[in-house]
Amino acid sequence: METVCCICGMEWSSTERPPTDMRALWRGLAGTIFWSYDRGSWPYDVVVILIVLFVLATPRHWFHDQPRSDALASTSVQVISEDPGSQIQTYRLDAKLLAPEKRSARSTPELERETHDILGRTVEGLKDHTFQVVRIDPIQSSDGSVQYYDVMIHP
Repeated sequence: METVCCICGMEWSSTERPPTDMRALWRGLAGTIFWSYDRGSWPYDVVVILIVLFVLATPRHWFHDQPRSDALASTSVQVISEDPGSQIQTYRLDAKLLAPEKRSARSTPELERETHDILGRTVEGLKDHTFQVVRIDPIQSSDGSVQYYDVMIHP
């Protein structure tokens, strides 16, 4: 790089660029990462705008976010039997309605809670009514995975 100097009287000037101040660059980067800007300052506003744009412009499939479909759930729940004497009803619930981590080959309190919630949302006769899950029988496929749950309830 060529430096041109001019000495005029008592002033000395140079056309050489000053070196980049790395401290200012790192300070700005750290301020953005650790969110140390005051509210209402222009860097704060820029970061907020970037966050809002990210939330609105990010495709849903990046986060595997899919809404629950009650229409699918209502077709995956079937009435198997009703006993008017003991008032016990048996429903067959497709295991795909439960999250994979909540599926179990034996009855657990969490499984009972999940099946209760699904039945309460999808079965017309049970919406806005209280009922108790009496028993859950998992129906397994030949490979050992649970395909269905037979859920017995008492209203």
